[in-house]
Amino acid sequence: MLKLHEHDAVKFGSFTLKSGIESPIYFDLRVIVSFPDLMREVSAQLWQATQRAGISFDVMCGVPYTALPIATCISVKENVPMLIRRKEAKDYGTKKMIEGNFAKGDTCLIVEDVVTSGTSVLETVQSLTNVGMVVKDAVVLLDREQGGRQNLEVKGINLHSVCGISELLDILCGAGRIDSETAAKVRQFLASANEVKVPQSKPCEDGGQPCKKQKKMLTYQQRAALCTHPVAKRLFTIMHEKRSNLAFSVDVTSATQLLQFADDIGPYICLLKTHVDILEDFSQDFVTRLQATAKKHNFLIFEDRKFADIGQTVLKQYISGLYRICDWAHIVNAHIVPGPGVIHGLSKVGVPKERGCLLIGQMSSQGSLATGEYTTAAVKMAEENSNFVMGFICQGSLTDDPRFIHMAPGVQLGGSGDQLGQQYNSPAQMVTEKRVDVIIVGRGILNAEDPVATAKLYQHAGFEAYENLSNNLCFCTI
Repeated sequence: MLKLHEHDAVKFGSFTLKSGIESPIYFDLRVIVSFPDLMREVSAQLWQATQRAGISFDVMCGVPYTALPIATCISVKENVPMLIRRKEAKDYGTKKMIEGNFAKGDTCLIVEDVVTSGTSVLETVQSLTNVGMVVKDAVVLLDREQGGRQNLEVKGINLHSVCGISELLDILCGAGRIDSETAAKVRQFLASANEVKVPQSKPCEDGGQPCKKQKKMLTYQQRAALCTHPVAKRLFTIMHEKRSNLAFSVDVTSATQLLQFADDIGPYICLLKTHVDILEDFSQDFVTRLQATAKKHNFLIFEDRKFADIGQTVLKQYISGLYRICDWAHIVNAHIVPGPGVIHGLSKVGVPKERGCLLIGQMSSQGSLATGEYTTAAVKMAEENSNFVMGFICQGSLTDDPRFIHMAPGVQLGGSGDQLGQQYNSPAQMVTEKRVDVIIVGRGILNAEDPVATAKLYQHAGFEAYENLSNNLCFCTI
C-alpha cells in the first residue's frame, strides 16, 4: 500500500468522482502498468486473497480496463484461464462481448482494482451471465467502503478485498505518509457520504422472473444537480422545466426564415441547432436577434460547426472570421480525428466563456467510419476533458457517466431514411432503446405541412419516451 501512494496511485486533495461526488481521496491504479514490480506485487496480493477465501472457479475476468493487466498477470503466473469482457461489442467480425474459451456453466472469478458502488463489477457479471457463465465471487485490491460490498451481496456476489480504505489510512498514517488531519477528513467523508445503492431487481409486469438487465435511471433534474459543467447543468435544467428533450435542426439559407422558425418552434425545444455557414445573409444583427429569441423561449444555441483541424486553426475558426461563433453559440461540436489538440484549442476560449463542446462519437449516415475504436477514443477524450466536453453526438448511449449528454441526429416519427444515406429512428427508439438524452429533428419539422404542430408531436413523443423509461424500475431486453 505504501508503494501505491509512492507512485501516486493513491492521492489526497479534492477530486470529482465519476458520480459527480467530491472526494478527498482518489485512486488511480492505471499508473501501476508503468511499474512492473508493483504490478507483480499487486497481482500476488490479489491471488493470495483468493486463496485465503478458498474460492473455487474455472476462469477469471478482469473488469475493463484497469483490472485487465492485473488479471493477465495472475493468469500467466498461476496458469489460470482468462476471459476478456469488452465494454462494447465490435460492429464487425464475431461481435462478441466476451472473448476467450469457455463453456456454459463455467464459474468465473471477477478481478477489479477499486470498488465503490460495485456497478462496474455488476456490469461485468451481467455480460458473463448473458453467455451462460456463473459468477459467485469478485476479488478487489481496494474497497472504498461506500456500499459496494453490500450491493454485490444483494446480487449474490461475495467481495474479497486485499485492503479497505480504513486500513489504508491506518497504514499511511503509521508510516508518516499523511497526517492525522488528512486521515480524519477522509474518514468524515466516508461517514457522511451516502452509500451508492444498486436498485433491487423487480419482477416484470407480466409477473415473471426479475429482469436480467437493469440500470438505474436518473432524471434530468438529478443529472443537473450532478453536473459541474455549466452548459450541461443549464441544458438538463431546461429539459426538466420545459418538459422537452427536442433539439430543432433549422437548416435554412435565409436568416429571416431561421429567426421565424426559432420564434415559432422555440417554446417546444431545449436546443436550436444551426449551420450558419449556409446562410446567405448572415449578420451581427441576426446574431443579436437569435440570442434574444433564445432568451425569450429559454433554449440553448448549438452551432453544428464540426471542428476538425489542429488546435491553433480551430481556435481561430472559433473566435475569428465572419461568424465569431464563440460569442453566441452555447455549444459547438468537434471530430476527434485530429486528436485531443482540437479540444485543447477550442477550450482555450470555450472554458472561460462557459461554453460546451460535443464530441462526434457516431454519425447517422450510412457507412460512417465513426465506430469501434474511434468511438471508444471519443469517450476517453471526453472523460479527460470534461471541463469543456459536455457530451456526444451519437446513435446510442456511449457511457453511463450521468454528467455527459447524448444527442442523436437522424430522428423521425416514422423512421426510414433518404436517398443520400441518412438513416432515421423514431423518438421512442432513440430514447427508450438507445438511451439518448436529446433527439435532433430537422427535416421532419422543416418539411411538415404544419411545423409548429409537428414540433409539438416530437416534443411529446420524446419526453413521453423519457418519462416511460424513468418511471419504469424494470427494463427488459430481448
